[in-house]
Amino acid sequence: METIDIHAREKNKAVFESASTFRPEDGIPDHELEVLSGRKWGRWLAAVIMAVLAVWLGWGVVTNPNFQWDVVFQYLTAHVVLSGLGLTLWLTCAAMAIGIVLGTLLAVMRTSSNPFLSVPAQLYLWFFRGTPVLVQLIFWFNLAILIPQISIAIPFGPVLFHGSANDLITPYTAALLGLGLNEGAYMAEIVRAGILSIDPGQQEAARALGMTPARILRRIVLPQAIRIIVPPAGNETIGMLKTTSLVSVIALSDLLYSVESVSSRTFQTIPLLVVACIWYLVVTSVLSLLQSRIERHLCLTRRARKAGSWMRVFGGIVR
Repeated sequence: METIDIHAREKNKAVFESASTFRPEDGIPDHELEVLSGRKWGRWLAAVIMAVLAVWLGWGVVTNPNFQWDVVFQYLTAHVVLSGLGLTLWLTCAAMAIGIVLGTLLAVMRTSSNPFLSVPAQLYLWFFRGTPVLVQLIFWFNLAILIPQISIAIPFGPVLFHGSANDLITPYTAALLGLGLNEGAYMAEIVRAGILSIDPGQQEAARALGMTPARILRRIVLPQAIRIIVPPAGNETIGMLKTTSLVSVIALSDLLYSVESVSSRTFQTIPLLVVACIWYLVVTSVLSLLQSRIERHLCLTRRARKAGSWMRVFGGIVR
């Protein structure tokens, strides 16, 4: 029995050595060996099919006279269109600024153990995430019907401000309130996810060192959570750019409202909608590029910090 096992082991060893054709002693180093893969005919076939479809669709779009490309290029840089584009960009930046600040505050309240902070934050998220943003825009625009006069006063004291709601709630104000408050609810969940992704042991160690909760949040939690927050926040910014088109229902002259006002006079609906689509695609592409650059910078910064920490560790060992 022992003799059979010895012969079997010798046979397996011979087979294994014969399978190792390329060895360093044969004159070919391991790092120069090239791994060859089989021909991927399916990939080439898919590429050819997609190229044919792209050429077919592009040719159909370019040669279709109903697109009226001369009208598209005529209004692409028109003053009324560029003015609407500027308002769209301003609304996007202002609404996202309100949403980020409000969302960070709500996220901190939501993660608090104090029910007087967490419960109001949950109710806020429940309401603004549960109602359509279009309904919120129309509601803020018609707030004067519900509250004709707006007053700010000290309890049992003098009135600090008093004015008409029609004068205060302009289309700009209604757009900022509707977009910003709604965005704050979604950014709150994004920031909360980033906060919860941080190891609780770091916060416990910081509390043991005597750091205050605000300092822990500012110096430890948020700098690390920003890597988790940036990708969805970038997506929210791109989504906000397109959501601003809803302000056209409250007669605010954004990009969509501007092209619609021109098309209502010239009856050239399709080419002017193409103008709006082109500008939306251009701005979206720029925002996507900025988002990818920021994510790459954060990733490289994190790797550099890790490398620096390892160098400090090894430096301490060597010393």
